[in-house]
Amino acid sequence: MPFTSREWRLAARPVGEPQPSDFTFATATVPDPGPGQVVVRNDYLSVDPYMRGRMNEGESYIPPFVLGEPMTGSAVGTVVASEVAELPIGTTVTHFLGWREHALLGAGDVQVVDTDLAPATAYLGVLGTTGLTAWATLKEVAPVREGDVVFVSGAAGAVGSVSARLARKLGASKVIGSAGGPTKAARLTGDFGYDVALDYRAGDIHGQLAAAAPEGVDVYLDNVGGDHLDAALRVMNRFGRVGLVGAISMYNATSLPAGPPHLPLAIGKRVTLRGMNVSDHYHLAPEYVRQAAGWLADGSLVTDETVVDGIENAAEAFLAMMRGANTGKMLVRV
Repeated sequence: MPFTSREWRLAARPVGEPQPSDFTFATATVPDPGPGQVVVRNDYLSVDPYMRGRMNEGESYIPPFVLGEPMTGSAVGTVVASEVAELPIGTTVTHFLGWREHALLGAGDVQVVDTDLAPATAYLGVLGTTGLTAWATLKEVAPVREGDVVFVSGAAGAVGSVSARLARKLGASKVIGSAGGPTKAARLTGDFGYDVALDYRAGDIHGQLAAAAPEGVDVYLDNVGGDHLDAALRVMNRFGRVGLVGAISMYNATSLPAGPPHLPLAIGKRVTLRGMNVSDHYHLAPEYVRQAAGWLADGSLVTDETVVDGIENAAEAFLAMMRGANTGKMLVRV
C-alpha cells in the first residue's frame, strides 16, 4: 500500500539569511514501487552548506531547488518495499532524495552500504561526500607533500573535522585549524588532531595565523572564503596550493563582496588556487572508503556528528548549521 510521507519544500527564495517562512512542511503520498524500483524509509538526512546556493535562482554546478517541490539531498535509509531482487526489504542504502520520510527510487539511484564496516550515518559524513571532499582536496586539488604546513578553515565542520588527520596521513608536519568560539577551538586540538586552533571570533585571523605559522603555510583548505582566504594568501609560501571547497562566510550575501585584497600576492608567490567539486573525484571513493573505515576502526581517524531529532526540525537544523551550531556533520534523525 502507498506510504504517507512528510517532506520539506522550498516556499520562497531567501534574500540574505534564510528564514523559516522560506520553507513549507507538507505531506505527500509515495506510491508502491514498480518494476526496478524501491521505497526507502529515510533514517537520517544530511543538511549541508552547499544547499544554501541551491535556494537561489540560476545555474550552478547543481540545479537549484524548484519552488513548491520537495527538496533533495543525501540521506541514508532502509528499503521497506522492493521490486528489485538485489535490494530486498531491510537493505541499508544511501541516495539523494532527502528532506522527506519516504522516497521512491530506481535501483540505479541507490547505493548499498555495509553497516558492518561502519555505522550507517558514517556514509553521510566521514565515509560519504564530506570525508571524500577532504581527502580529494588534500590528495589531488591542493596536494599535501611531506613536511607541509596545512591550514584548514571551518575546521570543526563536516569537512574540516576530518581534514587534520587526513593531512597527517599524507605527510603534513603541522596542521592549523580555525573555528568559531573557544569550545570548538578546544575540540580541534583535543579531538580532531590539529596542532594549533584559531578562534576567528577573537578577531585578527591574519595575526593569529601568522603567529601560528611563522614558517608559512603550504596548503590551505578553504571552507570559509572572505577574510580567511585573504589571511591565507598573506602567509602562503611560494608555490603554495589552495583548495577552494566552500565560502560559507558569503553564502547569505545579497551582493557580491570585493575579492580578497591581497590576491595579487598569489602572483609573486606562484600560488595555485583551484576550485573543488567532489563529483570530479569519485574515482577515489572505493579506495578511500576502505582506508577510512580502517582508520576509524583503529582510532587514527576521529569524527563527530551533531544530530537533530525529527524530520519536522530539518529546516531549523539547516538554519542552525548555517549559523555554526554544529560540530562535525549535521544530521537529522528522521
